Amino acid sequence: MNAVVQRARHPQLRDYIHSAVSGLLPFIQKGLVERVAVIFFNVDNIPIERFIFKLAVNQSYDSKVEEAALEFSLRSFLIKLPVSETLTKALPRDCRWEITAYFHSLPDASRSKDAEVWIPTDTKQWQTPPVISPIKSMTTEPLCLQLYLEHPSSSEPNS
Repeated sequence: MNAVVQRARHPQLRDYIHSAVSGLLPFIQKGLVERVAVIFFNVDNIPIERFIFKLAVNQSYDSKVEEAALEFSLRSFLIKLPVSETLTKALPRDCRWEITAYFHSLPDASRSKDAEVWIPTDTKQWQTPPVISPIKSMTTEPLCLQLYLEHPSSSEPNS
């Protein structure tokens, strides 16, 4: 795609990211995924920051996608990501993170082997609406993509 990207050095981390993205692909293609989040947690397992990728795939396009236009839009989207660092707060040393997918409807595990990769989460939610910082959005048929950052509001308990 002619875009410079960084990748994880640690092989197990690369494998985790690759398996998460590959595992989501069939559901994204079917339009079942609403959002994908990279969530950072403190030591008490409370979210302290969430990068949200909100997606919509136009199912009527099939194979009529203009690859060059899609590639150009994705490249401009990816180039914007390093700029988002100024919106983030310093994370504590003992934090952890995970990739979480939010589905429009849950995939049927009995009908799809891909659905077995994903398990329901018990991620704690904030009690008050989060502070949202938009980072980038793009619309190039068949894909609409928004990236934003969520932080707990200052009135959130334990924030």
